[in-house]
Amino acid sequence: MTQTAGTRPLDDHHVAEYAREGFAIARGFFNADEIDLLRRAAKEDRELDAHAFGRADGEGGTVRLSLWNHPGDGIYGMFARCERIVRSAERLLHGEVYHYHSKMIMKDARVGGAWTWHQDYGYWYQNGVLAPLLTSVSIAVDRATKENGCLQVIARSHELGRIDHVLSGEQAGADMERVNVALERLPLVYCEMEPGDAIFFHANLLHRSDMNRSDEPRWSMICCYNAARNDPYKDSHHPRYTPLDVVPDARIREVGIRRFADSGADVAWLTDEKDRSARLLKKST
Repeated sequence: MTQTAGTRPLDDHHVAEYAREGFAIARGFFNADEIDLLRRAAKEDRELDAHAFGRADGEGGTVRLSLWNHPGDGIYGMFARCERIVRSAERLLHGEVYHYHSKMIMKDARVGGAWTWHQDYGYWYQNGVLAPLLTSVSIAVDRATKENGCLQVIARSHELGRIDHVLSGEQAGADMERVNVALERLPLVYCEMEPGDAIFFHANLLHRSDMNRSDEPRWSMICCYNAARNDPYKDSHHPRYTPLDVVPDARIREVGIRRFADSGADVAWLTDEKDRSARLLKKST
């Protein structure tokens, strides 16, 4: 269930697979130079660390992440705004998209918690998003394996529609009665990935991840996009339609290299005052 992307937008095979299975893995979607810049930036970023918050997983672990609405002009913004990823999202959603939010999942060795079974639209439905015309792109910053808690998906579960979600620990999880039946009837896929691989998945695809019980970290950056025509009908902590300023793919290296040429100095790109989601979600922990 994978195709090779080769640092270019998704092709017809990916698009067909996404429509059929609810997800598509693009191998080598970002090259080694690009993903090395992202990994170094994320793991040395004091702003990202300072704004991280935790969510108890109901299994004795805690998921740690940072989340932001607006992609900005730094290296994270270049990934979220680059032509390669935006044009791919446009192909999957059949038209203009905008940045709904991004987050860095920090699943550290031995301590990274689990995500319970859920659909992203199970959360976003409450934000006035009328239809599940959204897609998420999870970029492997570190290698993702079964041992360190890689993403698991139930193939074709996007066809089930939105499932009711209930609180599990500090996470909202899908109704497990329906999830268990889905697991009996549909394939469970462990999405093992190398750094630079990316998985695009439908807003109604059921997915989860286990705790990281290994000695290897599993960090991933997830960029979420909403169709412009699916503009939420009410305000929430995530943005309504905001035109996306798309940048050439080459800007990833340019901005990343410049960041470290400037001694890797952190700037206040992610502040509670600038980003409503960062403020509200951090306060809720």
